[in-house]
Amino acid sequence: MVNFRKYLSSAAVLASGLFLAQSTVSTVLYSQAYDNQKSSLNLPSPITSVVEKTILSAKELVDINVNTMMADPVLKNATWGFVVYDPKTKKIISSYNENTPLVPASTTKLLTTETALNLLGENYRWMTQLEYSGNVDENGVLNGNLYVVGSGDPSLGTNKAGAYSYRDIISDFISGMSREGIKKVNGDIIIQTALFKGNISRLPENVVWLENNNYYLPVGTTREINPANEKLIVKKGNSFSGEKKYFYVSPYNSQMVFADKYEGDGILTTKLPDAPAYLANTLRATMVKSGMAVTGKVTPRITDANPESRKLVSAYKSPTLGDIIYYTNQHSDNSLAEALLKTVGFQSKGDQTSESGRVVVTNHLKAEGFDMMGLNYIDGSGLSRSNNVTPISQVKYLTSLMDEKYYKTYLTSLPIGGQSGTLKRMFVGTGNGQIFAKTGTLNKVKALAGYMKTNSGKTLVFSLLVNNYSGSVDMVKKRMEKILEPALDL
Repeated sequence: MVNFRKYLSSAAVLASGLFLAQSTVSTVLYSQAYDNQKSSLNLPSPITSVVEKTILSAKELVDINVNTMMADPVLKNATWGFVVYDPKTKKIISSYNENTPLVPASTTKLLTTETALNLLGENYRWMTQLEYSGNVDENGVLNGNLYVVGSGDPSLGTNKAGAYSYRDIISDFISGMSREGIKKVNGDIIIQTALFKGNISRLPENVVWLENNNYYLPVGTTREINPANEKLIVKKGNSFSGEKKYFYVSPYNSQMVFADKYEGDGILTTKLPDAPAYLANTLRATMVKSGMAVTGKVTPRITDANPESRKLVSAYKSPTLGDIIYYTNQHSDNSLAEALLKTVGFQSKGDQTSESGRVVVTNHLKAEGFDMMGLNYIDGSGLSRSNNVTPISQVKYLTSLMDEKYYKTYLTSLPIGGQSGTLKRMFVGTGNGQIFAKTGTLNKVKALAGYMKTNSGKTLVFSLLVNNYSGSVDMVKKRMEKILEPALDL
């Protein structure tokens, strides 16, 4: 924490006094007009800035800004932590509450995406294959089955990170069948993937149910979670069926999902739309529409006691893991982050559940020397408010990654201040192109952690986590910029 008593030079004391005198507006009560006031906090005069930079060092300016923010009406009642760290000297340059566990929001994705890179490699891809059994006769009739074999591709059909749409994948599949001389299928289309059988699992604790006016019911079961004030979005049914489905919005994939089971006592169970099933059903419909008849139906087969001999027709490869992680961090994509968590769980434990994923991530962090004090890793995306991390553990962790062979891919995946992703509207002026960081946002939570390239060419690591602030998100973002900007001169 900053201590002004260490500034012994009279020039520094004089300058800081001048600065604080001009910042007395920070002690007044908050009002809606606060951010519009031309105070020295937000709009310092050019003369003042020159005097400050001439008399004070960059470190002193960072420390002064941190102390000023303690009395700022937006942050004075908040719980927040900050640290700027030099990866070469392995020393803290400036800090405040750096050992305090705080809700990290989507900066949690820093841990999830790095674990996937470390365990799977940046060139890892998911495969979705079309195969057939039986034989094709002289008339082009396949007397056998088609198989859609999935591998848990989280980008399947989404167009995310350069992924193909369902239409493009089906076009490739149909072209493959034409090459094999298949004109008609006298059999079923069988979906064979065991990877998604664990969709129904216990939800992360304290997950966000109501955020930014959107209602979220994440995939899984609310048994033992008991979220307060469950609210129905829409109930769908028809007069010809007694079946009713309860629809909600999932934060993991930005799509409507439905509760297919009501367990009583306010407990609902939901599932994701099944991507392989959608692909297989769309494939069948497209084949029939184009005159390629299919006599059978689409049916899942998770286990197969007597597997048929099959021949590969076509294989679709997902974008690389590096590409998917780039998209995940740039767009803060919750769906992909949760899928990556399940993927590392499956690859390490053969069980594609969030529970297995959490064990794999935390074991990886321990093995890499992560400071586990204050860490509570609950989900892959950061939607749970029970996630906790300390600013100092974040910066030491980010520092350790600079020696990894995939560091360039990891760094490139982070939004750039003033230029890309979720940082495009921050650091538009000072710091433009110099801040490489993951953002995090929940109601009354704003987080930023990553790397900065200083004006002298140094690379520094920082973390700034703010919980329970007052005012708007934009007000907090301005103060975050104010704290970090002087560090660019270090």
